[in-house]
Amino acid sequence: MDGRPEQNHELEVASETFREWVREACDRVVAHVESLPEQNAGFDPSRALEAARNLVEPVPPEEGRPLSEVLDLVFDECVPQSFNAAGPGYLAYIPGGGILTAALADFISNGLNRYTGVWAAAPLLVELETNVLRWLIREMGYPSTARGIFTTGGSLANLTAITTARVEKLGEDPSRGAVLVGEHAHHSVAKAARICGFRNDQIHAVASDEAFRMDLDDLRRVIVTVRDRGLEPFLVVASAGTTDTGAVDPLPALVEVAGRENMWLHVDAAYGGAFMLTERGRHRLCGISEADSITLDPHKGLFLPYGTGALLVRRGAALRAAHHSEASYMPDFQDELGEDYQPMDFCEYGPELSRSYRGLRLWLPIMLHGMGAFRRNLDEKLDLIALAERELAAMPGIEIVAPPQLSVLAFRLQSQDGDGAAGDRMTEELLRRILSHQRVWLTSTRLRGRFVIRICVLSFRTHEDRMRECLDIIRDEARGLLEGRA
Repeated sequence: MDGRPEQNHELEVASETFREWVREACDRVVAHVESLPEQNAGFDPSRALEAARNLVEPVPPEEGRPLSEVLDLVFDECVPQSFNAAGPGYLAYIPGGGILTAALADFISNGLNRYTGVWAAAPLLVELETNVLRWLIREMGYPSTARGIFTTGGSLANLTAITTARVEKLGEDPSRGAVLVGEHAHHSVAKAARICGFRNDQIHAVASDEAFRMDLDDLRRVIVTVRDRGLEPFLVVASAGTTDTGAVDPLPALVEVAGRENMWLHVDAAYGGAFMLTERGRHRLCGISEADSITLDPHKGLFLPYGTGALLVRRGAALRAAHHSEASYMPDFQDELGEDYQPMDFCEYGPELSRSYRGLRLWLPIMLHGMGAFRRNLDEKLDLIALAERELAAMPGIEIVAPPQLSVLAFRLQSQDGDGAAGDRMTEELLRRILSHQRVWLTSTRLRGRFVIRICVLSFRTHEDRMRECLDIIRDEARGLLEGRA
C-alpha cells in the first residue's frame, strides 16, 4: 500500500455481460407474458406461507450468484405464489395489468439515473414529465393554471391533497377543522387525514344512498352537526369510482354544496378518473372538472405498473404554497414565466425531494401507442362490464346488488326461501367454487351487511373470451348450488 485509495470496480458490469443479462431477463419476462392466458389466476395461500418461511434469509450473501439462479428463484418460485394481477382473468380489486412499454421506460429511466426533483437538474427530462401532467390536466377538463405531480399511488396523492386543503382553508391550525368523507371512501383517505394531524373525531363519514353514492341529505346534516360541535367542515372528499362498487358520487351537486359552504372538494378518482378519456366516462364523471383537486392512479385505468399515482390541483398555486420549502444548498427554483412556458420544480409541489423519474413510464407508452389506444381499451372495459351485467341478470338466483356505474359490479346468490344469512353462505361457497377453477380471480365485500361478489374489469389483457368464460363458470356453479349439487 502506497497510501493511495484502492480502486474497486466490482459494481461495474462489462458491456457484453450486461447485454447478456438483459437478454436473459428479457427472455424470461417475454416467456412469462406469453404464458399469462394459461397461468393460474391465483395461488394457494397455505403453500405460499410455507414457501415464504423457507425463503427467510437473515444474512445477505457475501458473494454474488449467477443471474440464471436468481431468475429461477423469482420466476419459478416467487411469482407463481401471488395474485396474477397481470393476467386476463384478474377481475379482483382494481386491476391494471402493467403494459410492457412502461417496463421499457423504467429500464431506460433507471439506466439513465437522472435526478428530476428540481428543474435545474434535468430541464428537458422534467419537461417531458410536465407534458404528461399537462395532458392529464387537459383530459380532466382543468384550466392551464392547474398543476400536478406523479406519486407512488392514490394514497400519497390523497395525503398531498388533504395537506393542500388544510393549508388553504385552515392555515396553521388543524384542530378546528372537520373532514367529511363518504361511507364507501377508500381507507387511505381517513389514514391521510390522521397523518395530517386530524383526530378521529374530526373525520366524519357521510352515509350512502341506494346507489352507494354519497347521500346529499346526510351530507347537509353532517355539516350542521359538526358546526354545532364548534368544528369547521373545510374538506369534503368525494369518490369517482369506489372500490366496493365503482360508485360515482353526485359530483355536480357536491360542487354546488362545497362552493356554498366554502369547503375544498377533493375527488378520489384513483380508479375511475381515467374513464374521462372516453365519451361515456365524461358523461358519468360530469362535474369532476370543477373539483379543487383530483387523485388519479395511472397504474389502474392507464394500465401502468404499480407505483404510479397522480394528483392534480385546479389552482396550482395552492399546491405550491402548501409544499414550498427553502434550503441554502438547493438551486434556485423556477418562477412562472407566463402561459407560453411554465417550468416545474416537482419538489415544490409535493412532499418528495428525492424521487424516481416516474414521468417516462407514462410518456413513453403514450408516445408509442397514442392516447387513442388507451381510450379504446377503456371503452372495451365498459362494454365488457355491460355484457357481464346482461348475462348475470338473466341467471336464475343471481341478484345484482350494485349495477355498474363504471366497470365494477357486485352480485350475490339468493337462497330460495329468501333467508339473507343462507344467501351469504351460498354466495361465499359460490365464490370458493369460482376461484377453484383458477381461470378468473374475483373478490368479495359486504354491502348493507350482506356478502357479495365483485367483478372489476380494467386489465388491458381482459377481453370477451375471458369474460364469457367467467360468466360460464358463474352460471354452472350457481346452478349446481341451487340444485344442491356438491
